[in-house]
Amino acid sequence: MSCSFGVNWFRSSAQIVVRQLAKPCGRLTLGAAPTSRCFSIWQSQTRNQEQLIGSRQKHPTNDSSRRLPNLRAGARTFKVRNVLITSYIGLPADYRDEEGLPFRSTDLEADEIVKVFGPYMATETGNKLLRILHGRRVAGTLDDPTLEVHTARYSKEQKRVALAYLRRSVTVDEVLNAGLRAEEELAKLEESLEGETNIQGVTIRKPSEKSGNVYGRGVFDVIREQNEAKRLAEEEAERLLKEEKRRKEEEEMAKMSPKELEAYVESKKGLTGRKPSAKMQAYIEAAQSKLEVPPEMSKWERIGPSAVVVFLVSGLFVAYAAYYRPLKRSDRLFPDIPPAAATVGALILANVGVYALWKVPRLWPMLNKYFLVVPATPKALGVYGAMFSHQGFSHLAINMGVLWMVGTAYYDEVGRGDFLATYFTSGAMGFLGTLTWTVLRNHLHLTSLGASGAVYGLVGAYFWMYRFEGFKLLGLPPDPSNGIPGLAFIGLLISLNITAMFSKSAGWDVTSHMVGIATGMVAGHLMEKKKEAKRLAQEKLTTGETKVGAIIPAKTVKEM
Repeated sequence: MSCSFGVNWFRSSAQIVVRQLAKPCGRLTLGAAPTSRCFSIWQSQTRNQEQLIGSRQKHPTNDSSRRLPNLRAGARTFKVRNVLITSYIGLPADYRDEEGLPFRSTDLEADEIVKVFGPYMATETGNKLLRILHGRRVAGTLDDPTLEVHTARYSKEQKRVALAYLRRSVTVDEVLNAGLRAEEELAKLEESLEGETNIQGVTIRKPSEKSGNVYGRGVFDVIREQNEAKRLAEEEAERLLKEEKRRKEEEEMAKMSPKELEAYVESKKGLTGRKPSAKMQAYIEAAQSKLEVPPEMSKWERIGPSAVVVFLVSGLFVAYAAYYRPLKRSDRLFPDIPPAAATVGALILANVGVYALWKVPRLWPMLNKYFLVVPATPKALGVYGAMFSHQGFSHLAINMGVLWMVGTAYYDEVGRGDFLATYFTSGAMGFLGTLTWTVLRNHLHLTSLGASGAVYGLVGAYFWMYRFEGFKLLGLPPDPSNGIPGLAFIGLLISLNITAMFSKSAGWDVTSHMVGIATGMVAGHLMEKKKEAKRLAQEKLTTGETKVGAIIPAKTVKEM
């Protein structure tokens, strides 16, 4: 029902605008002078009912008082109504996809948004999505992938729910609007083909000066450009979705406690794909720390004990290497096995044994304490236990394969004492570097394990000793090439680790690798000096430092 303004003194330009925008309302009888005014009453229904009851008690015979609400100054306001557009013909000239079109007279309230989307959608955000999708229904661009960038922040489920609500609430002929848009775009496309002439049914286009195409710019060129633009828009929308998902995931992980974070990482790896049994759940709970947050400790309290143990044990290994003398063949435990194979094989068996222990759930609490580097609650012996600890088979296989190939060759060059000193010092220094780096950066939720630091130390030492000599792998590179120098292998490993630093999916302990290979290179340099000193001593002994005819003591002759 329309609203009539019959009072001459109240008719002004402002009231004409209000007449177009105000809600429809019924006529209100005011005594003997009938007028009609369209107001939106601010007072609540309960208050109007109370006033109406009081009016009836005072004037039981006055019928107009029962129909007239209590209109007071300051309690009246005009409510602007949106103009609803459902046809492509009525699409405004300033329409933009990122703003959309109103989908009803007023936006949805907070409780209405919750009914449509659920409790996790903000009111303004939900209304914006509804406006954008309604605009696309009217503009005929629901299937245009180039516009997805404007709704990339919303999930597919949110867009599906919003579109279903609009189709229930607002009737729009989407097929007709899409067809009208296609006709308009085709007309514009035909107008864009300038310089065309038709001679006996043959179309001749004017060559394009900018593109240099002597055949001109045809319809297929335009279609190809449009398809390319759509593809780029789809890739950009996908990139934005991945970035938004990654950002939300990082924000959620930052709010987690160490216990929650560990469970979350396991679920991402697929370790909790099915619900564990009650017994297994008990083992999992027993293996996890009861601490909600890491204990309050200074940086030195976290790093100091492990650093003291590492330097002390490394000094003992260096002393062992200096005073070690090879055993006679008859005194060895396995005399028929080469010393290099026996020593390296024993290390491999120890790593395989600890890997097997990780498959026993009741041992997890002990393994988490002494076979894992945990910056939140560090254990000094964990630095050495972690050198034998692997939870994944591929991790174990790669480390043990390199240990066998490079370790046996390095053992044959330097002997058991220097081999063990290099292996354990490189691994311990690597994990000490990891512990220091994570504590200084306050990344107490990270953990580390594996023999990688020790193996990197052996590789660094061996290839540094032969850094300028060529190596061939399975006969490659073929002759006449001398092979790849050892320094190139070291550079390749360092480059791979630097690349892994910028990768979020690599999962490498780059710090232990880099510190381990650096320690190994220092050990290789010391082995060079040691071998050179032995060579000079041998030359001095065999080339005759004594004069001809000189009397040589019996002790010296016996030593010679």
